[in-house]
Amino acid sequence: MDWKDTDYAGWGRALRAKGAIARPDTRAALNRLEAAPAFGMRRSYGDAALNSDGRAVDMSGLDRLIAFDPDTGQLQVEAGARIGEIAAAFAPRGWLPAVMPGTGFATIGGCIAQDVHGKNHHHMGSFGQHVSQITLLQNGQEISVKPGTRLFKATVGGLGQTGVILRATIKMQRCAGDVMLVTERRAPDWETHLALLDASTASYTVGWIDATATGEALGRGIVEEGESASGLVRKPKGARKVPFDAPHFALAAPVVRAFNQAYFYRVPARGRSVVRPLQDFFFPLDKIHDWNRLYGKRGFHQFQCVVPLEAADSLRAMLAEIAGSGLASPLAVLKRMGPGRAGYLSFPMEGYTLAIDFPNRPAARALIKRLEARAAEAGGRLYFAKDSLAQGAQIAAMYPDLPKWQTEVAKADPAGALETDMTRRLKLRSAT
Repeated sequence: MDWKDTDYAGWGRALRAKGAIARPDTRAALNRLEAAPAFGMRRSYGDAALNSDGRAVDMSGLDRLIAFDPDTGQLQVEAGARIGEIAAAFAPRGWLPAVMPGTGFATIGGCIAQDVHGKNHHHMGSFGQHVSQITLLQNGQEISVKPGTRLFKATVGGLGQTGVILRATIKMQRCAGDVMLVTERRAPDWETHLALLDASTASYTVGWIDATATGEALGRGIVEEGESASGLVRKPKGARKVPFDAPHFALAAPVVRAFNQAYFYRVPARGRSVVRPLQDFFFPLDKIHDWNRLYGKRGFHQFQCVVPLEAADSLRAMLAEIAGSGLASPLAVLKRMGPGRAGYLSFPMEGYTLAIDFPNRPAARALIKRLEARAAEAGGRLYFAKDSLAQGAQIAAMYPDLPKWQTEVAKADPAGALETDMTRRLKLRSAT
């Protein structure tokens, strides 16, 4: 297996690395490689998958579906298997992964390493809560990791620092079919938006929020509720591709405001129900390959935080600052989260989560710094899968179980062979 010097980046393209990458497609090929951090499809936005001036292993070639038990819904897969491909293969048979993030390109290994959440977190919790076994590669040996152990809690949400994730067994859930019945309703302001999220009993709920609206319209958006269904629906169109980096003015404030207004009013005032292909509901941006190029060569940063329910006013203040800045993109999401989390460094907590993208500009970086401080003051935390700018002191305060994680990681990787740009930037493995 050859190592190839490569320039590469996270999905946000604002942070980059240069180093040697190997892409094994068999277990034997992986065995021949020296210990190095692993990544999947690099859909984390920042530097979680980067190892500047070092080596990294691309696990996306190890993507086999190994075994499925239709009586229990237990599916064993290799770490490089994509969540969207699993959903497409099993939904017609009446099964779905219990938790799915916003892109179908995320690998099972990545979903575990970030303990991802989805549009059903308020009911189903995080991805790691539906993992019944993980196989790690530690110092050349396979280690089986079970729920309830300290190593499991350090691995799920643990950014790949306890070993290379080789395989996992996940618990699928029953579904009605491979289409989604979706109800869309306008939320004219912040209070209504939160009330609709709080009152929702649907299996899947998500809010698109207009992060440019101000005054009485602050927080307006569209709340979508979804249920799986069976029946005929148009076949999803082939994905489009962004062929070049967009110019600077493509996401200028007037353009974004106009787009957001049109998007809000596309839903009738009385609301509506539509039937959509499963992929269109769960992975809407996957229809546009390389959509990250819309932010231009400099890339973008995403700010995503979660704050406790009682800190909703703090989140509203953050949104007001974002709306007044003129820097926001059309991609902004608001969700209600439940308490479910599986690992020491898992992101979720019961509360509200706001995620929003900003083009990589000095003013946006300064704004994100202020937002991060507000999130910390509100007792919230930042999401490692999206972060690219935070500092270590903030993270230590947000994640009180960090010392427990550090203890397990020190035992699993004492030489620090699995460190990444993110773990170094945030000083995650250093004594606090």
